Amino acid sequence: MPVKVFELAKEIGLANQEMVSRLDKAGFGKLAPSHELDDATADKVRKALAVPAEPATPAGGDLIIVPMNVTVKELGEKLGVGPSEVQKVLMGLGVLAGLNQRLAPDAVRKIAKKLGKNAQVAESAPTATPEATKVVSATPQTEKAATPTTPKPQTRTAVNKTTDSVPRPPVVTIMGHVDHGKTSLLDFLRKAHVVDGEAGRITQHIGAYQVEIDGKRITFLDTPGHAAFSAMRRRGASVTDIAIIVVAANDSVMPQTEEAIQVALKAKVPIIVAVNKCDLPEANPDKVLTDLTRYELVPEAFGGTIPTVNISAKTGEGIPELLEAILLVSEIEVDPKADPHAKMRGTIIEAKVDKGRGTVATVLVQQGTLRQGDNVVAGGVFGKVRGMTDERGTKLVKAGPSSPVEIIGLSGVPDAGEKIEVAKDEKEARALAQRSEIRIREQRLTASGHQTLEQLYAQLRSGPVKELNLVIKADVQGSVQAIRESVEPLGNEEVRVRVLSATVGPVSDSDVLLASADHSADEKNCMIVGFNVGTAGNAVKKAEAEHVQIKMFSIIYELIDAVKDGMLALLPPIYEEAALGKTEIRQLFRLPGGRSIAGSYVLDGVVKRNSSVRVFRGKDLLHDGPIETLKRFKDDQREVAAGYECGITIRGFNDLQVGDILECYEMRQIQREL
Repeated sequence: MPVKVFELAKEIGLANQEMVSRLDKAGFGKLAPSHELDDATADKVRKALAVPAEPATPAGGDLIIVPMNVTVKELGEKLGVGPSEVQKVLMGLGVLAGLNQRLAPDAVRKIAKKLGKNAQVAESAPTATPEATKVVSATPQTEKAATPTTPKPQTRTAVNKTTDSVPRPPVVTIMGHVDHGKTSLLDFLRKAHVVDGEAGRITQHIGAYQVEIDGKRITFLDTPGHAAFSAMRRRGASVTDIAIIVVAANDSVMPQTEEAIQVALKAKVPIIVAVNKCDLPEANPDKVLTDLTRYELVPEAFGGTIPTVNISAKTGEGIPELLEAILLVSEIEVDPKADPHAKMRGTIIEAKVDKGRGTVATVLVQQGTLRQGDNVVAGGVFGKVRGMTDERGTKLVKAGPSSPVEIIGLSGVPDAGEKIEVAKDEKEARALAQRSEIRIREQRLTASGHQTLEQLYAQLRSGPVKELNLVIKADVQGSVQAIRESVEPLGNEEVRVRVLSATVGPVSDSDVLLASADHSADEKNCMIVGFNVGTAGNAVKKAEAEHVQIKMFSIIYELIDAVKDGMLALLPPIYEEAALGKTEIRQLFRLPGGRSIAGSYVLDGVVKRNSSVRVFRGKDLLHDGPIETLKRFKDDQREVAAGYECGITIRGFNDLQVGDILECYEMRQIQREL
């Protein structure tokens, strides 16, 4: 039965990185931990790299065989003590080590002696056979300082490691195209490992959750897939250790998938591709793997380095393998660590205004420990942590690295993606916030810029530009930013959006007053858009009185389309001429009062009653005007087709002659676009 490299590493008692290294040196090639070995190759590996059977126990007590490059946690298990006991011994020797820190034989000898254990270290060369394996005593005659082995290089680290750094849960960001199943995947994980009842939907803000799998915690960030939320995906990638790109097997790589890949590559984070919806009949995972190669992602199945897992977030197929891949990549490529005793630093994932609790911010702790009662500052906002809960609503007193928590007590709504840190006291927090607020205001003024003389001249030459005054209200700060970034670039040389205000919370009376300040009743140049919010007070009645539109949305692309429609409504219509048909006057009928009816034969096309005609006599244009009446016999007609006769009167023109040609046309309105 085939066995994977990392499974064989567990069987032999080697760490994954060490297993890969030894396999390469033993001539098996540089294999990925998830590479499958057939039975014959696996047996060869066992013979070349296996730890020998335990020798007879000496009289000094039970002998404990310890493999080479054992970690602090594994050594504690081997010696029958807690990992903290091993760390205490190392601290006494002047060495600070985390649970996953690997130890040299000299360090193992010292720890075993200090703890009064009779142990031996099994030391084998990379290409050694069981007969060549030698056993080194764990109680040497001379003692050396404990020296942990050099940790493996990392791909990327979100926070700086210190000598007091300890392992932390990896932060995994789930990204991909809209409706490819990102939230459904996280839903399945939460239902299977946390709580039931979380309904899946199109995500429109970042969600942060932590789950526990086989005693190991993983922090997940779920980012939206719609194009409007590219800033949110960038924020998610900036705080993550591993990026999972979810691709639907029935849809393959789409625009936001490509963007998510580029974001992850730019952030230099390890990537795992989850090919979702494999349970559908039309699923084609092989096409997804082939398409990925166009974006610098070569799957392991094609000899590359990118792990890919076929899953179904609906049935749960492949989910265990995906979690296994996450933990494997975390151990080998990331080795996430942070110092829980350092000064707390983190990132605002999301922020909103809650009617009962005030400002609520979702914080991802990256370094140190956040405690209830801490004074914190995030950009131009400060406050004291008056309450803290996890994603399930459980009240917390403190939260360590990689913990996503909701906090209350901030003075305002911070921007999503803003860094948050602890201050000594409220005075320091207030001062830091004020300095940040001044800096942010200066940056906004600089970003707004000034018009050059050329720009001003071009504007004067093209005439006044129409403006749609917009007030944006949303449930969370991240959505406010996403909407603003999506609507501000809209427009052209004739019309543009002017965002009067973009804030969190329900639509209020003051929002209506702000919108109506530069608005007249005969112009529809103002709109209030709400995203996942309601109205407060008398906002609706006041809006009706002030002729201000209030429109509510729960899907962002519908909101953007409504803003586009509002801008197009401000533009004057544009018409183009469309030729309809041609007639020849065959006979004239004079009416009392000097009016004439042109008895005509339709040569081609059609003649319509509400259209216009040009009267030609030879090559000369005599008249251009609307048709007044169109009849066949005595009946009014809406239109007459080619090959039929009809009677036509032309408004304001009677100088008609037999043989004149009437060219019929109409003006059609062109659909304006931005």
